[in-house]
Amino acid sequence: MSQSRMVNLASTRAFHLSRSSFFLKPFYLADIGEGIKECEVIQWFVEPGARIEEFDPICEVQSDKASVEITSRYNGVVKTLHYDVGQMALVGKPLVDIDVADAEGSESPAETAQEEAKSAPETGAAAPVATPSPENPKIAANKSLATPSVRRVSRELNVDITQVNGTGKDGRVLKEDVLAYHRALESGAAPEPVENANTVSPASAAAVAPAPVSQEEVLQPLTPLQSQMFKTMTNSLAIPHFLYTDEVQLDRLTALRTRFNTLLASSEPDLGKISYMPFFIKALSAAVAEYPIINSRVTADSTGKPALATRTFHNIGVAMATPAGLFVPNIKNVDRLSIIEIARELARLQVAAKTGRFAAADLRGGTISLSNIGNVGGTYLAPVVVDSEVAILGLGQARVLPRYRDTKNPTEIMPTQVVNTSWSGDHRVLDGVTMARTADRFKRIVEDPELLLLSLK
Repeated sequence: MSQSRMVNLASTRAFHLSRSSFFLKPFYLADIGEGIKECEVIQWFVEPGARIEEFDPICEVQSDKASVEITSRYNGVVKTLHYDVGQMALVGKPLVDIDVADAEGSESPAETAQEEAKSAPETGAAAPVATPSPENPKIAANKSLATPSVRRVSRELNVDITQVNGTGKDGRVLKEDVLAYHRALESGAAPEPVENANTVSPASAAAVAPAPVSQEEVLQPLTPLQSQMFKTMTNSLAIPHFLYTDEVQLDRLTALRTRFNTLLASSEPDLGKISYMPFFIKALSAAVAEYPIINSRVTADSTGKPALATRTFHNIGVAMATPAGLFVPNIKNVDRLSIIEIARELARLQVAAKTGRFAAADLRGGTISLSNIGNVGGTYLAPVVVDSEVAILGLGQARVLPRYRDTKNPTEIMPTQVVNTSWSGDHRVLDGVTMARTADRFKRIVEDPELLLLSLK
């Protein structure tokens, strides 16, 4: 072979000797959807030297979504397998090389390589096939079932390939179909429609699943608050959480709150009505006073060993939604404040939450947090412990449910107002018994709020 007749297979991916020669064509792993970039080769159905025909199975690949059988687009002989079983095949890269018979005989190696590269994403049976439209299913099917070389012939003859009925398998448009259509146009006769057993009817086309729509994404940077939340929640992953839930009855607290608001209407008219939150905050402080480990934080001693720092003050954080996102300001020294003082401080923080502008001191120094989703909805939650605390209390929506008036003598059922509590704790330093006792103490105080009088100093 002369030097001028030699062709670089790596660059052209074709070797053209004569009209009846063979072309070495790479068979690409097509995009199988779902954004998948690679698949594991599960098994090969062919080996080098094997003769295959169009639609013969080549291999089976497995993605994280499903297993797919890849079939051939060509008649020819398998030359190279680019992957071993168990290896990851890349989408858009050659899967096998196939010697394909030169059916056209007139195309140059450069044209073949160029058209093959353009059609690579469409190669293989796993590639998404356009769904025929109910209005003209034959045209839609023919448009997707034609090889690049046949499309090139149709362009050279100025034939609209979507108007040609295919006689190949599954309605594929062959070169002969294009030539016959062109001869009919040249003779002035209307091309006769070719019956195709594989043509999709309008009735069956309606039952075909619609082609998946590509998902569009808009990339947006995190806001400063989201960036901080990202860091805080990432740090919290180092904390082994455990959850404890219970139900608390509110009937007695509701009656006490009603009496309080009646008295405050004349003595503290500027305060307005007190919500349940000041009572919950004070009850949490009273429970923490009996189990001070709940009010601690994990730190390290002078030698770097883990240690526990117990705080004597109760700075209770309250999760608040703001226009900028979720903040957790805290009320300082709750253990020394009255219900009215807690209500005033809570009202101040709620005003600040409307604009999302808290004082720096409001966001520092929290010792335990309380998250109330009752005004949004939901009954149970799994609140996240931050790394400067060891526990957090979550409150669900208050509901009226049927409950026994006396659990020791369950004979009479009464409508009862209840709320569910969800406690999360740092299991590195808190055990389940301590958390359960703290939760039970909180429950007893809320269900019998007169017990708060015992904690007055």
